[in-house]
Amino acid sequence: MKKINSILVAVAMTSATLFFGACSDEPTDNNNNNSSDVIISENITANTTWTKDKNYVLAGRIAVTSGVTLTIEPGTVIKAQAGTGANATALIIARGAKIMAEGTSTAPIIFTSIADEIKSGEISSPNLDAGFDGLWGGLIILGKAPASLKGDISETVIEGIPPTDPNGFYGGNVADDNSGVIKYVSVRHGGANIGEGNEINGITLGGVGSSTVIENVEVIGNQDDGIEFFGGTVSVKNAVVWNAGDDAIDTDQAWAGTLDNFVVVCGPNTDHALEIDGPEGSMIAGHIVKNGWVKGSSVAELADFRSNAQGSFENIYFLGFPDPATDGRGDFSLDAATSPNFTAGTLKFAGLEVTTTLTDLTKIFKNGTDVHAKAVNAGSNTVGATLGAFTGWSWTEKAGNLVP
Repeated sequence: MKKINSILVAVAMTSATLFFGACSDEPTDNNNNNSSDVIISENITANTTWTKDKNYVLAGRIAVTSGVTLTIEPGTVIKAQAGTGANATALIIARGAKIMAEGTSTAPIIFTSIADEIKSGEISSPNLDAGFDGLWGGLIILGKAPASLKGDISETVIEGIPPTDPNGFYGGNVADDNSGVIKYVSVRHGGANIGEGNEINGITLGGVGSSTVIENVEVIGNQDDGIEFFGGTVSVKNAVVWNAGDDAIDTDQAWAGTLDNFVVVCGPNTDHALEIDGPEGSMIAGHIVKNGWVKGSSVAELADFRSNAQGSFENIYFLGFPDPATDGRGDFSLDAATSPNFTAGTLKFAGLEVTTTLTDLTKIFKNGTDVHAKAVNAGSNTVGATLGAFTGWSWTEKAGNLVP
């Protein structure tokens, strides 16, 4: 389900080749090959500002190193060359570094592939659709906040980054750590594979602290997860994930923040809309996920709660999912390690609504969770996200996906 799509990678490789001026009978993409291009090929080791009048091209795995701030102006477009394996292209905000990416509702900041012909001021790609994924890595934010790690170690290297990279560590004991501000940011066509079962998420949050501000973010066409939390205490407001190749929202290692007002639009390869995992060490913490609007696909699962998952999940509306099948598609379930938490009250549900043809909700909401669920007609939901929060700046909204 998460194999590299060789055709898509080839597209990105071809675009990258054109960018460097290789001979070709294909027309040159002038948006990716002009005097305003700034190639980023080395780590960022001094305070830097990226402006919307230039095209920034990530030429590899780029880290903003500790003590350094990267500021990105509203309307800036950042494009990434193709790369897989240890050379997968990504932007890493290392522990102790900051990103100040403050887009606006009229001028979002966009991270995308070099194969994308989008320009500053545009929302929808003129040449790529949401089915193009794995063309580069993604955006990785790392901090010093606690994570519940195996063996009760205090820090480790984030998935998707080679363990030899010193900028890949996350974790610590600074709950209110500050990695900066991310507002009105769209991340597209990522999820490159660095090894078997080891892809990069659209937005990865590892040990990110509560002083970090993340609002109005979008992930589109990512080959792996859309947004994944690895511990930390950061909260996220107004998030949308469209067409994730694995899980749309994934939580791990006792993340202790809040996700408020979110949208998931599943694609043809989305596995779970929500995959919720618990602590891996002795540190126990839960998180809050609330006010969600989740649109399924023919293969997707509503939610899977695993590995001692804990937290509160409330006011979430599900629609467009298949009737549950024998392989678990289309259901909302708890594994054996997690069911006791539901009984004990450390895993809580409230205000779950679903549009379905089934009258027996126990076929969808398993392990007794049906007592917190009810069926509603499409468009008659009383819970869910405030969809107006995504108007204007979100490609998901522009594509008409925020309707029943």
